[in-house]
Amino acid sequence: MTQNVLEARGLTKRYGRVTALDGCDFDLRPGEILAVIGDNGAGKSTLIKALSGAIQPDEGEIRLDGRPAHFASPLAARQSGIETVYQTLALSPALSISDNMFMGREIRREDLLGRWFGILDRARMDRIAREKLSELGLLTIQNIGQRVETLSGGQRQGVAVARAAAFGSKVVILDEPTAALGVKESRKVLDLILDVRARGLPIVLISHNMPHVFEIADRIHVHRLGRRLCLIDPKQHSMSDAVAYMTGAKVPEEVLAA
Repeated sequence: MTQNVLEARGLTKRYGRVTALDGCDFDLRPGEILAVIGDNGAGKSTLIKALSGAIQPDEGEIRLDGRPAHFASPLAARQSGIETVYQTLALSPALSISDNMFMGREIRREDLLGRWFGILDRARMDRIAREKLSELGLLTIQNIGQRVETLSGGQRQGVAVARAAAFGSKVVILDEPTAALGVKESRKVLDLILDVRARGLPIVLISHNMPHVFEIADRIHVHRLGRRLCLIDPKQHSMSDAVAYMTGAKVPEEVLAA
């Protein structure tokens, strides 16, 4: 049996009297796109924040490559190879594409100026940023030094995904990557996600867009009332089934059997 890249067992997170995660399980296999769907308030965001180090669960265990993992912060998760693109993108509009790609991981020059005065190696950063964008087919971005605020919504999303793919060695988590995009730009982002998967990186995709989910996901994690209700195969279930499971209008057969 293939070992999961990232998994969680019994994750629980409480905010006072509100239980956001209630003994939640999670499994991500190597090289797959796992969609996480659920109604508003189901606990999807809390799950993703726990997996990416943004919050610490009160109970439960997270394992990365089969070994127990504890992420005290998003930086700790990043250092372990988990990159997350949040819905807000977390890009700095006034900075260049290259600066955004290397934000928090800037490369210093190797000479005296770099070691003693922290002068950045901008030529190297620009070269690597251009290579990473080209690898993912983002050739419409000609000037790596242009400010992010001058880019279209799809291009900004592309920069954020490219940054995650460039530095995420184990897992890439994408939170609603097409939520604010038009049809054409959404198509480009979906193709970009497939390109990232083709390079061998497993992806966690949080989305409310059922057609997108059923088009590119290998498996679907249905989240309801703070826990995983079931895992479904998009080839064997319909969008109507998925929505019915999310809302509680229908109970999956495997849950009934249990």
